[in-house]
Amino acid sequence: MFGALMTAEGASATVLAEVAREFSPRIEVCSSTEIVLDLNGLTRLFGDARTIAEELRRTAADRGLRVRVAIAGTRTAARLLVRYRAGLTLVEPGTEAAAVAPLPIALLGEITNPEPSRIPNPESRVPEQLTTFHRWGLRTLGDLAALPSDDLAARLGRQDTDWQRLARGEDARPLVPAVPEERFEQTLELEWPIEELEPLSFVLGRLMESLEAHLAQRDRGAAVLHVRLRLIKTDGTTREVHERSLQLPVPIRDARTLRTLALLDLESNPPTAAIDCVTVAVDPTPARIVQFSLLTRPLPTPEQISTLMARLHALMGETRCGSPEMIDSWQPGAFAMKVFMPGPGTSESRIPNPESRVMTALRRFRHPVPIRVHVKQGKPSSVSIMQRGLSGGAIDSCAGPWRTSGDWWALSAQSPESRAQSPKSWDRDEWDVALADGPTYRLFRERHSDKWFLEGVVD
Repeated sequence: MFGALMTAEGASATVLAEVAREFSPRIEVCSSTEIVLDLNGLTRLFGDARTIAEELRRTAADRGLRVRVAIAGTRTAARLLVRYRAGLTLVEPGTEAAAVAPLPIALLGEITNPEPSRIPNPESRVPEQLTTFHRWGLRTLGDLAALPSDDLAARLGRQDTDWQRLARGEDARPLVPAVPEERFEQTLELEWPIEELEPLSFVLGRLMESLEAHLAQRDRGAAVLHVRLRLIKTDGTTREVHERSLQLPVPIRDARTLRTLALLDLESNPPTAAIDCVTVAVDPTPARIVQFSLLTRPLPTPEQISTLMARLHALMGETRCGSPEMIDSWQPGAFAMKVFMPGPGTSESRIPNPESRVMTALRRFRHPVPIRVHVKQGKPSSVSIMQRGLSGGAIDSCAGPWRTSGDWWALSAQSPESRAQSPKSWDRDEWDVALADGPTYRLFRERHSDKWFLEGVVD
């Protein structure tokens, strides 16, 4: 036995769903104004079908809704009747075909497309089958139901015989129950306001344990952790909310890890007043499945990595810890900091045969080393380096100058004073030099100051 509820346009769809869930846990939301309930097995709890229908209307009226109610043995019959008849409609099981036979055939288009108002031009979206039925002179559902099924399938195709089943009040598929939106949130009202993080840690621990149990029950993990603290000022009347959100690198549901992450974040961003209410919530995501390898060393757990990153953020700052990412820039050493996301480790080399290839790399210094260079005929002839561990001497060969990097094209029209005052722009000549005793260096000369620097060593 199924029931259908339908209310007027503009009514609250959430309130209508709440009314339906008070009677049955299995409901299907057909549109914003129509809901189908599975009433099987509820007669012992609420009474017969008429009693259930009257209670549905009374409960909806208490919530400020005027609804139509239809109860039948099939979902299709209940939906067709609730759209055509106002008030309360009851159909005995087994008589659905006779009950819906007088109804207009246009109702089939309404139950297959329950919300035509959301379509820009609803008239252009009338099903082709209905147009064909009208051309044949069919006006009611009974007219369509009376046609021979084999002849109808021969004309329209076997897939279109589902329209005839609907016209007889038969269900083409079982009810698909709507899953209510589940909130992973815990709140605790405090009897006395707290100001320190130490007592707050006990409150967070209690809330996180309940949250972990809920996540484990649903096999979910936390993707984003939200901590909302309601603050109360000294006058006791002014209240505000201190909210922090933490983006977690991997799904986590360990209570101790979540509490540690929240406390470390609040340590860097402390609340400005006493706390009288604590709320923790998470954005759930499917839990991770970890498959370890017998051939590689196991990586640290995501909980350990998240805790370590939270401690580094509290110590160094959120913008100074993470993974470096190359950016499209001519600036030497330019990079962007992104959130650290551990990836799968691998011990395989990307080069098929590393010994068969000779590779060179520039070992760039974090800060260029000031040097002295003797220039002869426009080319450097010798280098003098005062820093320990770096040898200078006569230059055996050199290549340059290179101007393939930098913002020299933007500085060509500026005065020397403007160039010196522009910290992001730079203009220089680069040289690759090989000394007589072996090492190869990358040198550059700042054009606006005529100073030489050692940028790195070519290995």
